[in-house]
Amino acid sequence: MIYKVIGLMSGSSLDGLDIAYVHLNENGGKWSFEIIYSACIPYDQHWRSRLTNSTRLSAVEYLLLHSDYGHYLAERVIDFIDKNELHHKVDIISSHGHTTFHLPAKRMTAQLGDGAALAAVTQLPVVTDLRSLDVAFGGQGAPIVPVGEKILFPGIEYFLNLGGIANLSSLKNDDPLAFDICAANRVLNLLAEDIQLDFDKDGQIASTGKLNDDLLRLLNDLPYYDLPHPKSLPNSFGTEEVYPLIKKFDLPLADALRTYVEHITIQVKNALIKTRSFEGSSENINNNPQLLITGGGALNGFMIGRLKDHLRTTGVNVIVPAPEIINYKEALIIALIGTLRWREEYNVIASVTGARRNSIGGALWLGTEA
Repeated sequence: MIYKVIGLMSGSSLDGLDIAYVHLNENGGKWSFEIIYSACIPYDQHWRSRLTNSTRLSAVEYLLLHSDYGHYLAERVIDFIDKNELHHKVDIISSHGHTTFHLPAKRMTAQLGDGAALAAVTQLPVVTDLRSLDVAFGGQGAPIVPVGEKILFPGIEYFLNLGGIANLSSLKNDDPLAFDICAANRVLNLLAEDIQLDFDKDGQIASTGKLNDDLLRLLNDLPYYDLPHPKSLPNSFGTEEVYPLIKKFDLPLADALRTYVEHITIQVKNALIKTRSFEGSSENINNNPQLLITGGGALNGFMIGRLKDHLRTTGVNVIVPAPEIINYKEALIIALIGTLRWREEYNVIASVTGARRNSIGGALWLGTEA
């Protein structure tokens, strides 16, 4: 059966809203996919500011933003449908929303983007709030994409997403493992904004900088990295802990970017080693496990080069896929997660999040007429 789905993803890097219209084909328990149309809609300064400051709002202001952002998502979907002539060709919309508060230790996670507004404006079935049930079951609510990686990308053992937060999935065994590694593009982009750039394209500025060993040591010693998985990071880890720490050193921008790129790549290597301990193992080196890299960081040539240098001794083959997969893998998987919710099938893996059990997460809003 073919499901025609729009997946929506807004990441912590605040690059913009990713929209993907995909066909998901299930045949005998095996899935395949095709990304038919996709787009990234950059946030203007108004929305970037509102989303950035959302956690400082009063309760009523926050709920008003939740509603406003739901209508914003709906308007972008309507524009996307109009542009690509998708009227009567969409079965479901699945929206991740924009994460604001993420406190699984206190049994709470929150994503902006009112599903009721999205369903009412588009008049289509909508699935939202994909993480809350897992958190209620005692899980981290993150990462949630490994279920889609396992289903849609069979045969690949490791997945690295270099988004606002870097996270790793290990699908080598029957019980997948996944966890957030460190803050990534969100911090790099904040640093680039100091000179009115949205980001350091291809790592060009970072490549000219010098490592600051003292800063690198402090970054690598942050307590989060010693915690066992499952574990996940809130956006505030990058914006309120890491970024201020870097700024205290008052480095030239190139040096700050260079040092933080080194930190990210070191933590990725450490995460891989902790996950499977394959460094120095001739057996694992001969197996040449594959690491598929997606997210905006996959387009940062300097960071990918440094990562390859760090991973050379591990025998890991780094795969940077086509731009369509780099940019829209998460929107694609959000579409799948919504489809699994529609089918009332498990769409969150407990071995990844640490929950008591697998779950069928997501709120369903029926915008269609009965």
